[in-house]
Amino acid sequence: MSNKPNNLKEIVKEHSEKLSKLGTDLAKNQFIYKVEKKSSKEYWQERITDFKKYNDNGFRYYDEIFTLMRIIDEEKSQMFLLQIAKFRQLGLTLIEIMEKLEENPSIINSKDRQQSQWSREIKNQITEQSDKCLKCEREMNTTFREFYEEKMKEILEQV
Repeated sequence: MSNKPNNLKEIVKEHSEKLSKLGTDLAKNQFIYKVEKKSSKEYWQERITDFKKYNDNGFRYYDEIFTLMRIIDEEKSQMFLLQIAKFRQLGLTLIEIMEKLEENPSIINSKDRQQSQWSREIKNQITEQSDKCLKCEREMNTTFREFYEEKMKEILEQV
């Protein structure tokens, strides 16, 4: 029985190191959710590419957190998995909205008071969806920090 805590500690340590590397990679590709009122197709193409890259790195990072949590606490890991699914759905919706802007980029920076209802809705959607993605990501990071403090720190500090 005394072997199990050491084995758990080694497994957690191994996953923590992998998580640290993924976190470093994610930080290098940081995505700024703030919506810029840029009306060029190239800007939105680049924005979509950047977000997809960031999102892919984010999923690898959050999947590793899930794996680590599952080793320690199955119930908390399942709750975290739901947050990952929500983040995935929010990200897909954000990409769809950005693709609409890529097709018609002038709507984001229109000063026309007679702007169509559709254009106004797209402008509102991009802002709302960006905010939702950011909020979800913050919640996931807070969940992991709390989990680390409650569960992981104790395991890693065992002699």
